[in-house]
Amino acid sequence: MGGGGGGGTSYAGTNNIDILEGIAREEIQKEIQPSRRRVFVSFRHTDKTKVDLLRGQAKNENGELDFIDMGLRVPFDSENAEYIRSGIRSRIEQSSVTLVAVSETTHESKWVNWEIRESLKLGKSVVVVKISNDSSMKMPDAVNENRSKIQVVSWNHSEIMNAINSAA
Repeated sequence: MGGGGGGGTSYAGTNNIDILEGIAREEIQKEIQPSRRRVFVSFRHTDKTKVDLLRGQAKNENGELDFIDMGLRVPFDSENAEYIRSGIRSRIEQSSVTLVAVSETTHESKWVNWEIRESLKLGKSVVVVKISNDSSMKMPDAVNENRSKIQVVSWNHSEIMNAINSAA
């Protein structure tokens, strides 16, 4: 009367092995692919249009740039500098890297200099992206003071992502 009770167990065991192999493959893939980095974007307000372009490129699923933008979208509605610093500090703390977009006038921004110094103080890596190819472009003082700790790259997607991934 029809035996075969053992056959079901063998099939179930094979199924469990297949499931475990699938889980192992997924874990290996996670290790191979770097996770998306949380990036605080620092810039001078006059460069917002160019920075928004960079942010948009990072959202493009088919592009090389891929990071979670932790930068401020809207400036704090306050004149209280300590309140503003506290809000920015919180964003930097939640990030793994600070990406600084530098143009010809960025060196004039006290806030960009503060954000660079604060990032380094909090143990965050800093990557500078030169918005233009002007070799005589003046860097913010905080970059010059910490040159050995900061990577400077040109506006090139693969260079930016390599710098972010190696800094994180």
